Amino acid sequence: MTNAQAPLLKRLFIETHGCQMNVYDSERMRDVLAPLGYAPVDAPDDADLVILNTCHIREKATDKVYSELGRLRAHKERRAEAGVKTTVVVAGCVAQAEGEELMRRAPVVDLVVGPQAYHKLPELIARTARATGERLAADFTPEEKFDALPAPKAEGVTAFLSVQEGCDKFCTFCVVPYTRGAEYSRPLARILDEARALADQGVREITLLGQNVNAWHGDAGAGEGTFAHLVRALARIDGLARIRYTTSHPVEMTDDLVALHGDEEKLMPFLHLPVQSGSSRILKAMNRKHTAEDYVAIVERLRVARPDIALSTDFIVGFPGETERDFEATLDLVRTIGFASAYSFKYSRRPGTPAAGMHGQVSEEVSAERLQRLQALLGEQQRAFNAAQIGKTLPVLVASAGRRPGQMHGRSPYLQSVHFDGAPALVGQIVDVRIEASTQNSISGTLSLRPREGEKVARSAG
Repeated sequence: MTNAQAPLLKRLFIETHGCQMNVYDSERMRDVLAPLGYAPVDAPDDADLVILNTCHIREKATDKVYSELGRLRAHKERRAEAGVKTTVVVAGCVAQAEGEELMRRAPVVDLVVGPQAYHKLPELIARTARATGERLAADFTPEEKFDALPAPKAEGVTAFLSVQEGCDKFCTFCVVPYTRGAEYSRPLARILDEARALADQGVREITLLGQNVNAWHGDAGAGEGTFAHLVRALARIDGLARIRYTTSHPVEMTDDLVALHGDEEKLMPFLHLPVQSGSSRILKAMNRKHTAEDYVAIVERLRVARPDIALSTDFIVGFPGETERDFEATLDLVRTIGFASAYSFKYSRRPGTPAAGMHGQVSEEVSAERLQRLQALLGEQQRAFNAAQIGKTLPVLVASAGRRPGQMHGRSPYLQSVHFDGAPALVGQIVDVRIEASTQNSISGTLSLRPREGEKVARSAG
Protein backbone atom coordinates (compact mmCIF):
# COMPACT_ATOMS: atom_id res chain seq x y z
CA MET A 1 0.00 0.00 0.00
CA THR A 2 1.43 3.43 -0.95
CA ASN A 3 1.45 6.42 1.36
CA ALA A 4 -1.35 7.92 -0.69
CA GLN A 5 -3.45 4.83 -0.10
CA ALA A 6 -2.63 4.42 3.63
CA PRO A 7 -5.55 5.10 5.96
CA LEU A 8 -5.33 8.33 7.96
CA LEU A 9 -4.81 7.50 11.60
CA LYS A 10 -7.11 9.15 14.09
CA ARG A 11 -5.68 10.37 17.37
CA LEU A 12 -6.88 8.99 20.70
CA PHE A 13 -6.19 10.46 24.15
CA ILE A 14 -7.34 8.63 27.28
CA GLU A 15 -7.02 10.26 30.69
CA THR A 16 -7.31 7.71 33.50
CA HIS A 17 -8.39 8.49 37.05
CA GLY A 18 -8.60 6.18 40.05
CA CYS A 19 -7.76 2.54 40.57
CA GLN A 20 -5.67 -0.03 38.72
CA MET A 21 -8.86 -1.54 37.33
CA ASN A 22 -9.37 1.74 35.48
CA VAL A 23 -5.79 1.53 34.18
CA TYR A 24 -6.58 -1.96 32.87
CA ASP A 25 -9.85 -0.76 31.32
CA SER A 26 -8.07 2.12 29.58
CA GLU A 27 -5.60 -0.30 28.04
CA ARG A 28 -8.45 -2.44 26.75
CA MET A 29 -10.25 0.60 25.33
CA ARG A 30 -7.10 1.40 23.34
CA ASP A 31 -7.06 -2.20 22.11
CA VAL A 32 -10.68 -2.21 21.00
CA LEU A 33 -10.33 1.13 19.18
CA ALA A 34 -7.08 0.27 17.38
CA PRO A 35 -8.84 -1.57 14.49
CA LEU A 36 -10.76 1.66 13.79
CA GLY A 37 -7.46 3.43 13.16
CA TYR A 38 -7.13 5.23 16.50
CA ALA A 39 -3.51 5.74 17.59
CA PRO A 40 -2.78 6.89 21.16
CA VAL A 41 -1.28 10.34 21.79
CA ASP A 42 0.12 11.83 24.99
CA ALA A 43 -2.00 14.99 25.17
CA PRO A 44 -5.56 15.98 24.26
CA ASP A 45 -4.57 19.04 22.19
CA ASP A 46 -4.85 17.40 18.77
CA ALA A 47 -6.87 14.31 19.68
CA ASP A 48 -9.86 13.39 17.56
CA LEU A 49 -11.26 11.25 20.37
CA VAL A 50 -10.82 12.12 24.05
CA ILE A 51 -11.89 9.64 26.72
CA LEU A 52 -12.00 10.48 30.42
CA ASN A 53 -11.94 7.18 32.35
CA THR A 54 -13.31 8.28 35.69
CA CYS A 55 -13.38 7.30 39.35
CA HIS A 56 -16.33 7.88 41.67
CA ILE A 57 -14.78 6.90 45.00
CA ARG A 58 -14.22 10.42 46.29
CA GLU A 59 -16.16 13.63 45.71
CA LYS A 60 -13.08 15.59 44.57
CA ALA A 61 -12.48 13.00 41.85
CA THR A 62 -15.95 13.72 40.45
CA ASP A 63 -15.39 17.49 40.69
CA LYS A 64 -12.14 17.02 38.76
CA VAL A 65 -14.06 15.39 35.92
CA TYR A 66 -16.35 18.40 35.54
CA SER A 67 -13.36 20.73 35.72
CA GLU A 68 -11.58 18.76 32.99
CA LEU A 69 -14.73 18.81 30.84
CA GLY A 70 -14.71 22.61 31.08
CA ARG A 71 -11.21 22.67 29.61
CA LEU A 72 -12.19 20.16 26.93
CA ARG A 73 -15.12 22.34 25.87
CA ALA A 74 -12.70 25.15 24.97
CA HIS A 75 -10.46 22.63 23.18
CA LYS A 76 -13.40 21.22 21.25
CA GLU A 77 -14.63 24.68 20.25
CA ARG A 78 -11.17 25.70 18.99
CA ARG A 79 -10.91 22.63 16.78
CA ALA A 80 -14.48 23.11 15.55
CA GLU A 81 -13.61 26.63 14.39
CA ALA A 82 -10.85 25.03 12.31
CA GLY A 83 -13.36 22.58 10.86
CA VAL A 84 -12.11 19.59 12.85
CA LYS A 85 -14.43 17.37 14.87
CA THR A 86 -13.57 16.20 18.40
CA THR A 87 -15.50 13.44 20.15
CA VAL A 88 -15.55 13.54 23.96
CA VAL A 89 -16.41 10.40 25.91
CA VAL A 90 -16.81 10.01 29.66
CA ALA A 91 -16.23 6.43 30.80
CA GLY A 92 -15.85 4.62 34.11
CA CYS A 93 -17.65 4.85 37.41
CA VAL A 94 -18.73 8.51 37.22
CA ALA A 95 -20.32 7.65 33.88
CA GLN A 96 -22.17 4.74 35.46
CA ALA A 97 -23.33 6.66 38.53
CA GLU A 98 -24.08 10.08 37.05
CA GLY A 99 -24.72 9.45 33.36
CA GLU A 100 -27.93 11.47 33.05
CA GLU A 101 -26.50 14.30 35.16
CA LEU A 102 -23.34 14.35 33.02
CA MET A 103 -25.34 14.72 29.84
CA ARG A 104 -27.34 17.56 31.40
CA ARG A 105 -24.45 19.49 32.95
CA ALA A 106 -21.83 19.00 30.27
CA PRO A 107 -23.13 19.32 26.68
CA VAL A 108 -19.51 18.95 25.53
CA VAL A 109 -19.86 15.22 26.20
CA ASP A 110 -20.82 13.19 23.13
CA LEU A 111 -21.04 9.80 24.79
CA VAL A 112 -21.24 8.33 28.30
CA VAL A 113 -20.00 4.74 28.67
CA GLY A 114 -20.25 2.67 31.85
CA PRO A 115 -17.57 0.16 32.89
CA GLN A 116 -19.39 -2.77 31.29
CA ALA A 117 -19.86 -1.20 27.84
CA TYR A 118 -16.28 -0.70 26.61
CA HIS A 119 -16.59 -3.52 24.11
CA LYS A 120 -19.35 -1.48 22.43
CA LEU A 121 -17.16 1.60 21.95
CA PRO A 122 -16.62 1.20 18.18
CA GLU A 123 -20.35 0.84 17.56
CA LEU A 124 -21.29 3.60 20.00
CA ILE A 125 -18.77 6.04 18.52
CA ALA A 126 -20.01 5.25 15.03
CA ARG A 127 -23.58 5.94 16.15
CA THR A 128 -22.48 9.20 17.72
CA ALA A 129 -20.74 10.20 14.49
CA ARG A 130 -23.96 9.56 12.60
CA ALA A 131 -25.91 11.47 15.29
CA THR A 132 -28.12 8.43 15.80
CA GLY A 133 -28.70 6.03 18.65
CA GLU A 134 -28.26 6.57 22.36
CA ARG A 135 -25.61 8.84 23.87
CA LEU A 136 -25.73 6.97 27.17
CA ALA A 137 -24.51 3.36 27.32
CA ALA A 138 -24.14 1.91 30.78
CA ASP A 139 -26.15 -1.29 31.03
CA PHE A 140 -24.24 -4.36 29.88
CA THR A 141 -23.07 -7.43 31.76
CA PRO A 142 -19.46 -8.25 32.68
CA GLU A 143 -19.74 -11.43 30.59
CA GLU A 144 -20.54 -9.39 27.47
CA LYS A 145 -17.69 -7.00 28.19
CA PHE A 146 -14.94 -9.57 28.71
CA ASP A 147 -16.13 -11.89 25.94
CA ALA A 148 -16.10 -9.10 23.37
CA LEU A 149 -12.77 -7.44 24.21
CA PRO A 150 -9.75 -8.43 22.12
CA ALA A 151 -6.76 -10.26 23.54
CA PRO A 152 -4.48 -7.93 25.52
CA LYS A 153 -1.26 -6.58 24.07
CA ALA A 154 1.76 -6.40 26.35
CA GLU A 155 3.47 -3.05 26.84
CA GLY A 156 6.52 -4.10 28.81
CA VAL A 157 7.55 -6.90 31.14
CA THR A 158 4.71 -6.34 33.62
CA ALA A 159 0.97 -6.41 32.97
CA PHE A 160 -2.39 -6.22 34.69
CA LEU A 161 -4.87 -9.07 34.24
CA SER A 162 -8.49 -8.57 35.30
CA VAL A 163 -9.96 -11.73 36.86
CA GLN A 164 -12.85 -10.38 38.92
CA GLU A 165 -15.10 -7.36 38.82
CA GLY A 166 -17.81 -5.86 40.99
CA CYS A 167 -18.53 -6.08 44.70
CA ASP A 168 -21.13 -7.67 46.98
CA LYS A 169 -19.69 -6.30 50.24
CA PHE A 170 -21.64 -3.00 50.35
CA CYS A 171 -19.34 -1.04 52.62
CA THR A 172 -21.42 1.94 53.68
CA PHE A 173 -18.97 4.50 52.31
CA CYS A 174 -18.43 2.91 48.89
CA VAL A 175 -20.11 3.38 45.51
CA VAL A 176 -18.44 0.41 43.78
CA PRO A 177 -21.41 -2.00 44.17
CA TYR A 178 -23.59 0.59 42.45
CA THR A 179 -21.15 1.51 39.66
CA ARG A 180 -19.43 -1.83 38.96
CA GLY A 181 -22.31 -4.14 39.88
CA ALA A 182 -22.34 -7.53 41.57
CA GLU A 183 -19.23 -9.68 41.90
CA TYR A 184 -18.37 -11.50 38.71
CA SER A 185 -15.53 -14.02 38.31
CA ARG A 186 -14.07 -14.60 34.87
CA PRO A 187 -13.79 -18.26 33.77
CA LEU A 188 -10.50 -19.93 34.66
CA ALA A 189 -9.79 -21.02 31.08
CA ARG A 190 -10.14 -17.46 29.75
CA ILE A 191 -7.79 -16.11 32.42
CA LEU A 192 -5.17 -18.77 31.71
CA ASP A 193 -5.37 -18.16 27.96
CA GLU A 194 -4.87 -14.43 28.51
CA ALA A 195 -1.96 -15.02 30.89
CA ARG A 196 -0.24 -17.37 28.42
CA ALA A 197 -0.67 -14.80 25.67
CA LEU A 198 0.96 -12.15 27.86
CA ALA A 199 3.82 -14.49 28.75
CA ASP A 200 4.35 -15.24 25.05
CA GLN A 201 4.74 -11.48 24.52
CA GLY A 202 7.50 -11.26 27.12
CA VAL A 203 5.55 -10.40 30.27
CA ARG A 204 7.39 -11.68 33.35
CA GLU A 205 5.07 -10.37 36.08
CA ILE A 206 1.30 -10.16 36.20
CA THR A 207 -0.89 -8.38 38.73
CA LEU A 208 -4.34 -9.91 39.07
CA LEU A 209 -7.04 -7.26 39.37
CA GLY A 210 -10.48 -7.10 40.90
CA GLN A 211 -12.55 -4.93 43.21
CA ASN A 212 -12.46 -7.96 45.52
CA VAL A 213 -9.86 -9.98 43.66
CA ASN A 214 -9.50 -12.75 46.24
CA ALA A 215 -13.27 -13.32 46.07
CA TRP A 216 -12.67 -14.88 42.64
CA HIS A 217 -14.15 -18.35 42.40
CA GLY A 218 -14.24 -20.78 39.55
CA ASP A 219 -16.70 -23.50 38.70
CA ALA A 220 -16.34 -25.88 41.64
CA GLY A 221 -17.94 -28.63 39.61
CA ALA A 222 -15.16 -28.29 37.06
CA GLY A 223 -12.54 -28.43 39.78
CA GLU A 224 -11.63 -24.76 39.39
CA GLY A 225 -12.06 -23.94 43.08
CA THR A 226 -10.82 -20.85 44.86
CA PHE A 227 -8.57 -17.89 44.21
CA ALA A 228 -5.65 -19.91 45.58
CA HIS A 229 -6.37 -22.53 42.91
CA LEU A 230 -6.25 -19.82 40.26
CA VAL A 231 -2.87 -18.54 41.47
CA ARG A 232 -1.46 -22.08 41.49
CA ALA A 233 -2.62 -22.60 37.91
CA LEU A 234 -1.07 -19.32 36.78
CA ALA A 235 2.21 -20.17 38.52
CA ARG A 236 2.61 -23.17 36.19
CA ILE A 237 2.77 -20.97 33.09
CA ASP A 238 6.26 -20.93 31.58
CA GLY A 239 7.80 -17.47 31.39
CA LEU A 240 5.81 -15.93 34.21
CA ALA A 241 8.17 -15.31 37.11
CA ARG A 242 6.07 -13.20 39.46
CA ILE A 243 2.41 -12.98 40.49
CA ARG A 244 0.72 -10.24 42.51
CA TYR A 245 -2.91 -9.39 43.21
CA THR A 246 -4.97 -6.38 44.26
CA THR A 247 -7.31 -5.30 45.78
CA SER A 248 -7.98 -7.98 48.36
CA HIS A 249 -10.56 -8.06 51.16
CA PRO A 250 -9.75 -9.41 54.64
CA VAL A 251 -12.83 -11.64 54.78
CA GLU A 252 -11.64 -13.45 51.63
CA MET A 253 -8.19 -14.31 53.06
CA THR A 254 -8.95 -18.03 53.24
CA ASP A 255 -6.67 -20.60 54.86
CA ASP A 256 -5.52 -21.97 51.49
CA LEU A 257 -4.66 -18.48 50.24
CA VAL A 258 -2.71 -17.64 53.40
CA ALA A 259 -0.81 -20.93 53.11
CA LEU A 260 -0.08 -20.26 49.44
CA HIS A 261 1.93 -17.19 50.39
CA GLY A 262 4.38 -19.56 52.03
CA ASP A 263 4.22 -22.33 49.44
CA GLU A 264 4.34 -20.60 46.05
CA GLU A 265 7.62 -18.84 45.25
CA LYS A 266 6.14 -16.97 42.29
CA LEU A 267 3.60 -15.26 44.58
CA MET A 268 5.39 -12.12 45.70
CA PRO A 269 5.77 -11.37 49.43
CA PHE A 270 3.85 -8.10 49.19
CA LEU A 271 0.13 -7.82 49.88
CA HIS A 272 -2.23 -4.87 49.67
CA LEU A 273 -4.87 -5.65 52.31
CA PRO A 274 -7.17 -2.69 53.08
CA VAL A 275 -8.34 -2.30 56.67
CA GLN A 276 -9.85 1.24 56.54
CA SER A 277 -9.90 1.77 60.33
CA GLY A 278 -8.34 0.41 63.50
CA SER A 279 -11.57 0.82 65.45
CA SER A 280 -13.89 -2.19 65.46
CA ARG A 281 -16.80 0.14 66.23
CA ILE A 282 -16.12 2.17 63.09
CA LEU A 283 -15.48 -0.97 61.03
CA LYS A 284 -18.97 -2.17 62.01
CA ALA A 285 -20.45 1.17 60.95
CA MET A 286 -18.57 0.79 57.68
CA ASN A 287 -20.06 -2.71 57.22
CA ARG A 288 -16.56 -4.10 56.65
CA LYS A 289 -17.57 -7.52 58.03
CA HIS A 290 -14.36 -7.87 60.05
CA THR A 291 -13.01 -6.38 63.28
CA ALA A 292 -9.64 -4.83 64.00
CA GLU A 293 -8.81 -7.98 65.96
CA ASP A 294 -9.74 -10.12 62.93
CA TYR A 295 -7.36 -8.10 60.79
CA VAL A 296 -4.46 -8.45 63.22
CA ALA A 297 -5.08 -12.21 63.37
CA ILE A 298 -5.00 -12.48 59.57
CA VAL A 299 -1.69 -10.63 59.44
CA GLU A 300 -0.26 -12.92 62.13
CA ARG A 301 -1.25 -15.97 60.06
CA LEU A 302 0.30 -14.45 56.94
CA ARG A 303 3.56 -13.77 58.77
CA VAL A 304 3.70 -17.33 60.02
CA ALA A 305 3.27 -18.58 56.45
CA ARG A 306 5.66 -16.01 54.95
CA PRO A 307 7.80 -14.24 57.61
CA ASP A 308 9.20 -11.66 55.16
CA ILE A 309 5.81 -10.56 53.80
CA ALA A 310 5.34 -6.78 53.51
CA LEU A 311 1.93 -5.17 53.80
CA SER A 312 0.19 -2.21 52.26
CA THR A 313 -3.27 -0.98 53.24
CA ASP A 314 -5.98 1.70 52.93
CA PHE A 315 -7.30 4.00 55.65
CA ILE A 316 -10.26 6.37 55.82
CA VAL A 317 -10.19 8.99 58.57
CA GLY A 318 -13.10 11.14 59.68
CA PHE A 319 -15.77 8.52 58.97
CA PRO A 320 -19.14 9.58 60.46
CA GLY A 321 -19.12 9.05 64.22
CA GLU A 322 -15.33 8.63 64.46
CA THR A 323 -14.15 9.90 67.84
CA GLU A 324 -10.63 10.71 68.93
CA ARG A 325 -10.59 7.37 70.71
CA ASP A 326 -11.53 5.59 67.46
CA PHE A 327 -8.76 7.42 65.64
CA GLU A 328 -6.22 6.53 68.32
CA ALA A 329 -7.22 2.88 67.77
CA THR A 330 -6.23 3.33 64.13
CA LEU A 331 -2.83 4.69 65.14
CA ASP A 332 -2.43 1.76 67.54
CA LEU A 333 -3.18 -0.73 64.76
CA VAL A 334 -0.59 0.93 62.52
CA ARG A 335 2.01 0.62 65.28
CA THR A 336 1.03 -3.01 65.89
CA ILE A 337 1.16 -4.12 62.24
CA GLY A 338 3.89 -1.98 60.69
CA PHE A 339 3.16 -1.19 57.03
CA ALA A 340 5.58 -0.95 54.11
CA SER A 341 3.25 1.53 52.41
CA ALA A 342 -0.33 2.75 52.66
CA TYR A 343 -2.99 4.93 51.08
CA SER A 344 -4.94 7.19 53.43
CA PHE A 345 -7.78 9.60 52.75
CA LYS A 346 -10.32 11.79 54.47
CA TYR A 347 -13.86 10.41 54.34
CA SER A 348 -15.74 11.78 51.34
CA ARG A 349 -19.53 11.71 51.39
CA ARG A 350 -20.85 9.94 48.29
CA PRO A 351 -24.51 10.52 47.39
CA GLY A 352 -26.59 7.36 47.54
CA THR A 353 -24.34 5.52 50.00
CA PRO A 354 -25.63 4.73 53.51
CA ALA A 355 -22.80 6.64 55.19
CA ALA A 356 -23.81 9.87 53.44
CA GLY A 357 -26.89 10.10 55.66
CA MET A 358 -25.29 9.01 58.92
CA HIS A 359 -25.25 11.26 61.96
CA GLY A 360 -21.97 12.49 63.38
CA GLN A 361 -20.34 13.77 60.20
CA VAL A 362 -16.80 14.80 61.17
CA SER A 363 -15.69 18.33 60.36
CA GLU A 364 -13.16 19.02 57.60
CA GLU A 365 -10.76 20.55 60.10
CA VAL A 366 -10.77 17.51 62.39
CA SER A 367 -10.47 15.08 59.47
CA ALA A 368 -7.54 17.02 58.00
CA GLU A 369 -5.69 17.09 61.32
CA ARG A 370 -6.19 13.36 61.85
CA LEU A 371 -5.07 12.56 58.32
CA GLN A 372 -1.90 14.58 58.84
CA ARG A 373 -1.06 12.62 62.00
CA LEU A 374 -1.80 9.28 60.36
CA GLN A 375 0.25 10.05 57.25
CA ALA A 376 3.19 11.17 59.37
CA LEU A 377 3.22 7.77 61.12
CA LEU A 378 2.73 5.83 57.87
CA GLY A 379 5.49 7.81 56.18
CA GLU A 380 7.83 7.05 59.05
CA GLN A 381 7.10 3.33 58.68
CA GLN A 382 7.60 3.41 54.91
CA ARG A 383 10.98 5.14 55.28
CA ALA A 384 11.99 2.60 57.94
CA PHE A 385 10.96 -0.34 55.76
CA ASN A 386 12.97 0.93 52.81
CA ALA A 387 15.97 1.74 54.98
CA ALA A 388 15.88 -1.81 56.39
CA GLN A 389 16.73 -3.12 52.90
CA ILE A 390 20.15 -1.41 52.95
CA GLY A 391 22.86 -4.07 53.00
CA LYS A 392 20.54 -6.74 51.57
CA THR A 393 20.76 -8.19 48.07
CA LEU A 394 17.33 -8.27 46.44
CA PRO A 395 16.13 -9.92 43.22
CA VAL A 396 14.94 -7.10 40.97
CA LEU A 397 12.80 -7.47 37.85
CA VAL A 398 14.26 -4.94 35.42
CA ALA A 399 11.48 -3.03 33.69
CA SER A 400 12.99 -0.02 31.93
CA ALA A 401 15.78 2.52 31.66
CA GLY A 402 16.15 4.96 34.51
CA ARG A 403 16.07 8.73 34.45
CA ARG A 404 19.76 9.24 33.66
CA PRO A 405 22.06 7.59 31.11
CA GLY A 406 23.34 4.20 32.25
CA GLN A 407 20.66 3.82 34.93
CA MET A 408 18.06 1.04 34.99
CA HIS A 409 14.80 0.75 36.90
CA GLY A 410 12.98 -2.26 38.29
CA ARG A 411 10.88 -3.61 41.14
CA SER A 412 11.84 -5.58 44.21
CA PRO A 413 9.68 -8.47 45.45
CA TYR A 414 8.12 -5.91 47.82
CA LEU A 415 7.07 -3.66 44.90
CA GLN A 416 9.72 -1.08 45.77
CA SER A 417 11.08 1.05 42.95
CA VAL A 418 14.77 0.14 42.55
CA HIS A 419 17.45 2.10 40.64
CA PHE A 420 20.92 0.86 39.70
CA ASP A 421 23.50 1.22 36.95
CA GLY A 422 23.24 -1.39 34.19
CA ALA A 423 22.72 -2.02 30.49
CA PRO A 424 19.43 -1.90 28.52
CA ALA A 425 19.84 -5.61 27.72
CA LEU A 426 18.80 -6.31 31.30
CA VAL A 427 15.15 -5.43 30.67
CA GLY A 428 13.00 -8.48 31.39
CA GLN A 429 15.65 -10.20 33.51
CA ILE A 430 15.63 -10.71 37.26
CA VAL A 431 18.98 -9.58 38.64
CA ASP A 432 20.50 -9.30 42.10
CA VAL A 433 20.99 -5.76 43.36
CA ARG A 434 22.81 -4.96 46.59
CA ILE A 435 20.87 -2.12 48.22
CA GLU A 436 22.97 0.84 49.35
CA ALA A 437 20.56 3.77 49.79
CA SER A 438 16.88 4.50 50.33
CA THR A 439 14.28 7.26 50.33
CA GLN A 440 10.62 7.14 51.31
CA ASN A 441 9.60 6.12 47.78
CA SER A 442 12.51 4.12 46.37
CA ILE A 443 15.75 2.25 46.99
CA SER A 444 18.97 2.05 44.99
CA GLY A 445 22.10 -0.07 44.83
CA THR A 446 24.72 -1.86 42.78
CA LEU A 447 24.17 -4.67 40.31
CA SER A 448 25.66 -7.96 41.45
CA LEU A 449 28.18 -9.41 39.00
CA ARG A 450 27.03 -12.91 39.88
CA PRO A 451 24.21 -13.97 37.51
CA ARG A 452 21.08 -15.42 39.01
CA GLU A 453 20.36 -19.02 38.05
CA GLY A 454 19.12 -19.12 34.47
CA GLU A 455 19.89 -15.46 33.85
CA LYS A 456 22.64 -13.70 31.89
CA VAL A 457 23.61 -10.42 33.49
CA ALA A 458 24.66 -7.65 31.08
CA ARG A 459 27.27 -5.39 32.60
CA SER A 460 27.16 -1.66 32.19
CA ALA A 461 29.73 -0.36 29.73
CA GLY A 462 32.73 1.32 31.38
